[in-house]
Amino acid sequence: MTTDNSKMPIVLIGNSFKYEIEATLKLFFNTARYSFGSDRSEASGDAYVIAEVSGDTLSAEVKLHGEAPVNRSITVDATQDKEHEICRLIYHILSEKTGIAPPWGLMTGIRPVKKVIELMRRELPKDEIFSILKDKYEVTDKKLQLAYDTAVNQIPILDRIDSSAVSLYVSIPFCPTRCSYCSFVSHSMDSAMKLMPEYISALCRELEIIGKIVKDTDTKIDTIYFGGGTPTSVSAQELRAIMETVEKNFDLDKVREYSVEAGRPDTITEEKLHVIKELGAERISVNPQTLNDDVLKVIGRQHSGEDAVKAFELARKVGFKNINTDLIAGLPTESADSFRHTLDRMIELDPESITVHTLTIKRSANLFESGSSNIKNPAAEMVDYSIPALMSHDYLPYYMYRQKNTVDNLENVGYAKKGFESYYNIFIMDETQTILGAGCAASTKLVYPDGRIERIHNYKFPYEYIRSFDKLMDKKEEVTECLRKIKSVQPK
Repeated sequence: MTTDNSKMPIVLIGNSFKYEIEATLKLFFNTARYSFGSDRSEASGDAYVIAEVSGDTLSAEVKLHGEAPVNRSITVDATQDKEHEICRLIYHILSEKTGIAPPWGLMTGIRPVKKVIELMRRELPKDEIFSILKDKYEVTDKKLQLAYDTAVNQIPILDRIDSSAVSLYVSIPFCPTRCSYCSFVSHSMDSAMKLMPEYISALCRELEIIGKIVKDTDTKIDTIYFGGGTPTSVSAQELRAIMETVEKNFDLDKVREYSVEAGRPDTITEEKLHVIKELGAERISVNPQTLNDDVLKVIGRQHSGEDAVKAFELARKVGFKNINTDLIAGLPTESADSFRHTLDRMIELDPESITVHTLTIKRSANLFESGSSNIKNPAAEMVDYSIPALMSHDYLPYYMYRQKNTVDNLENVGYAKKGFESYYNIFIMDETQTILGAGCAASTKLVYPDGRIERIHNYKFPYEYIRSFDKLMDKKEEVTECLRKIKSVQPK
């Protein structure tokens, strides 16, 4: 199997396990493309996979690099999950053929900590939790320990979740330039400038509509999060207009956490920071990703590492006492030594939290087309350095998520000093609190009292969001219904 963008045939016979089988293959070939069929004749070329279910017999045939195919079969009983077991069969063949042993084993879901917490809630001892997850998913001890540590720090916060309250996400999907690794729907300021007045007007209208729903249903706002894009791409006056709309339409007195991603250092000014602080946000992110100037140029950033340090220091000067910084392990051309320098320097700056992402090569990112060149970068070495380095400086892991197409099948972890964990980051992963999304590409996640989750996706592009605004607002009736149901089951 090559790691270019040619399509590898996957033939499913007697099953429809497309999603999990593809996810298993991506553990080994994270920039590959796949085609799906149901007939053996479609398995052709130098590489293919055939997954067949016939009664209690599961069979896998895997061909890689033009070599002779490997065939294996197993028989399962009624207690075994056929989908999981055929993925395990394919996983073992691929691991033997490629020499790759994914650190998270067979685990393909984005929320490994939830699996740990579920077992902890059953009051199982740590060694039994490890045994269960190793037997089922073949996760390494190192990753199990990280997930366990994260769960230990997360549970006290989960125990304080107010499921009758909601969080608010505000999307400002603009950036000065598009980074090569970015898969978010974000738009450069040059191309979006003409849409800005209409977009901000529509966003403020949506916030007013959501605010009325929240007020009419007597719902409390728990956390507020401004994301993007880069929210500080807009001017100080535009940012003020949006934040004043939030202030006028929501009761901020009961908000436990108000965050704004100041994001890219080349968008941060003292005036914008004063606006953010004046209008109620106490937590911000300053996200250099790396302090290596050469790497910043490669990924399309128009600022230096020193600019990031100055932006951080400016935020401190303005009075912010809760600052997060984001770093990415495995960026193109970044060395392990360079990453260590960045992390050590950020620890010296003493932010309240540091989030270490691992490079993910998404299909919608510009980097995807050259993705194979990033497969063998030292991301794992960087992540392995970050865990003890951060924990030895009292940064504890408190939330984690994984993504498909992540280099070395690694993870994204938020570390924070005690008391500075982000509630919103935990809520978005735990899925036990409703999150109301406003703005282009925002997603509303409705969590009903019975545990059912429904999602409402806003239009991805600003021109769609503006043009079809009224149609989009018709969907708010579902939000009202959900909040009323939540309220109806709360004790009087």
